[in-house]
Amino acid sequence: MPSAEWGALIADDEPAARRGVRQLLAPFPEFAVVGECRNGAEVLASLDVLKPDVIFLDVQMPGIDGFEVIRRRTPDRMPAVVFLTAYDEFAIRAFEAQALDYLVKPVSEARFAATIKRLTKQLRAARPAPRDQNIVVATPRGAAVLPVREIDWIEAADNYARIWIGGRSYLLREPLRQIEQRMRTHGFVRAHRRALVRLGGVRELSWTGAGALVAVLGCGTKIPISRRQRATFTAAVRRQR
Repeated sequence: MPSAEWGALIADDEPAARRGVRQLLAPFPEFAVVGECRNGAEVLASLDVLKPDVIFLDVQMPGIDGFEVIRRRTPDRMPAVVFLTAYDEFAIRAFEAQALDYLVKPVSEARFAATIKRLTKQLRAARPAPRDQNIVVATPRGAAVLPVREIDWIEAADNYARIWIGGRSYLLREPLRQIEQRMRTHGFVRAHRRALVRLGGVRELSWTGAGALVAVLGCGTKIPISRRQRATFTAAVRRQR
């Protein structure tokens, strides 16, 4: 299954409403739910941690409501906002707050699909430079957002790929050969048949006593460079510097 392109945060004080948004998002694999919030205070605490690309935000929540969340953050510090509410009386305020869309519950699949189409178009138009992009992976605790610029290396794991950041690894349900092409635009080069290395994370190249070339990463990991990839990898490291 391809990895998601964008992370979504769902904020609603009603569990059934949050489940409903998850179900509506299910047909769109380009979006992964990175978290759920029950009130505005949780939203404010989560935005800088989860860094979602879009938030499905209930207007009326206990304590801090949806409009107050935006007021405290300001629109330029918010992800794309899709307001959700059981009432249509807040529509004008929602668009004044620069919301992408305003959905009145219950939301039909067709209406939600139209919102996703607009949202996808906006996110792609505002797509950041490759070094600022993220990869969203599933973990036992939910979705995790991995900044590409922090990835040290990626290794093949049968039909999946294992992403390494420091000493921690995350399983991406996508084969290494499938993600290699797009990772090249982020400065990744194949070290050997089962590994891609981010050039920006290479501290030095060194030779072992047995005459093998290894890339020493900033995290301390040593990745062997195959004979077949040696010239290409070495040249790429030199260009990077």
